[in-house]
Parts: sequence; structure tokens; C-alpha cells
Amino acid sequence: MSNDRKGRSKEEGSPKGDLQEKVLFINRCAKVVKGGRRFSFSALVVVGDGNKRVGMGFGKANEVTDAIRKAVEDGRKNLTSFEIDNDTIPHEVEASYDGAKIIIKTATPGTGVIAGSHARAVLEMLGVKDVVAKNLGGNNPCNQVRATFKALAQLQNREKTLSQRKS
Repeated sequence: MSNDRKGRSKEEGSPKGDLQEKVLFINRCAKVVKGGRRFSFSALVVVGDGNKRVGMGFGKANEVTDAIRKAVEDGRKNLTSFEIDNDTIPHEVEASYDGAKIIIKTATPGTGVIAGSHARAVLEMLGVKDVVAKNLGGNNPCNQVRATFKALAQLQNREKTLSQRKS
């Protein structure tokens, strides 16, 4: 264990070390000014540990690298845990966010992740191995990712639900 400049201890196996990042979308925006065009960039990133935790980050900056860095920081702050059974989800879920609608279904072992690019990235970062997802409308990447998160938030553990019904 070592200390950084401010005296805080840093451990080698910290949770930040095993997080993976995936850049989903980079948008370039142009602002016309007196001297020409001024460009800015926004980045959409998914961060996950492959073990029930995943987060989404969105960052804006004048440089692509700065936008990605800000998005990764935002994703690390917004890590959320979701219920999954072994390598799939416990039950079928459906959710919509703004114009994007998504359906996520369980799949038999060996099926793999069958989904569109944005939902696939979220599900792979979550650690799900066998699942089928379909995007029904809306091609905005940010809304697709948010709809996926909203659907995953509806997941419930089978054992907890059964125990609540008995009591």
C-alpha cells in the first residue's frame, strides 16, 4: 500500500483498476464565429466491471480526449448494480426513454448477447453472457443507453420476490 501526495492510501487492487470503458458515440458540434468554425465534442461512454455493475457517462469538451476523460469520470460516479442470474437476466423487461424503446429477454446458455450496438455494450459491461435485446424505435445513442438502464433497473431477484410473497 502506498500513499499519494495528499496522504490518502492507494491500494493496488482498487475497484477503479478492474473497470472497463467503452466509447459508444462521439459527436462533433460546430459553432460559427467571426474567424470561422469553432468545434466542440461530446462523448458517450459505458463503464463496467463485468460483474453486475455498470455506469453511463456523458462528457463535453473542446478536445475529443478531454470529452472522453470527462465521460469516463462521470460513468465511474454513476456505477449502478443490477440483478442478474448466472449469465442471463432473471426475467423479460421492457422500457422506454424519450423516443427509444427496448425489450430485453432471457436466453438459453450458449446463445450469447444478441442486441444492437449500444444495448450490447451495456449488457457486455454488465457481465451478461446470454440475452436477447431489441431496440424498437429511436436511433439516438444516449436515449438507447438510458432506456437500457431503465429496463435493467426493473430487474428483480427471483428469491427475494418469492420470499416477499410468502411473508
